[in-house]
Amino acid sequence: MTDNITSVGGGSRPDTGVSALKGRTGAGAPAETRGKTTIADGVVAKIAGMAAREVPGVHSLGAGMARAFGAMRERVPGGGGGVTRGVKVEVGERQAAVDLDIVVEYGVSIVDVAGGVRTNVISAVERMTGLEVVEVNIAVDDVHLPDEEDSEPAEGRVR
Repeated sequence: MTDNITSVGGGSRPDTGVSALKGRTGAGAPAETRGKTTIADGVVAKIAGMAAREVPGVHSLGAGMARAFGAMRERVPGGGGGVTRGVKVEVGERQAAVDLDIVVEYGVSIVDVAGGVRTNVISAVERMTGLEVVEVNIAVDDVHLPDEEDSEPAEGRVR
């Protein structure tokens, strides 16, 4: 079975934004292939962000200013979550590329963490979307030290 994947909608290129998985049609085609499935860039970004955060040694995602603005946005009702903070994706016809900005914990091997992030992101995106991930670019923007306070206070903390 071969699905055709096309893109429609906004994005950095005219053909990016939402990928459409088109199945075969007709009475002879299997039920699971009849019709079209569309996957928005934001869906791929959320999957990649969640998969990256699952890797031990990743403290957070996002560069310094993005983390600061994201922390403020999360405190505003309706401001949206930070799942896609530090994640950029480009979705083509059959493929996706992912760019991540991460902060690692002090003492971990950055090479090992980056390898784990790549493996987990590729596995999750390909398994959940059917798109081929051609690259996962990782920028390590900071190292979180054990004695540094998080910019995001713990839930339930009273000030």
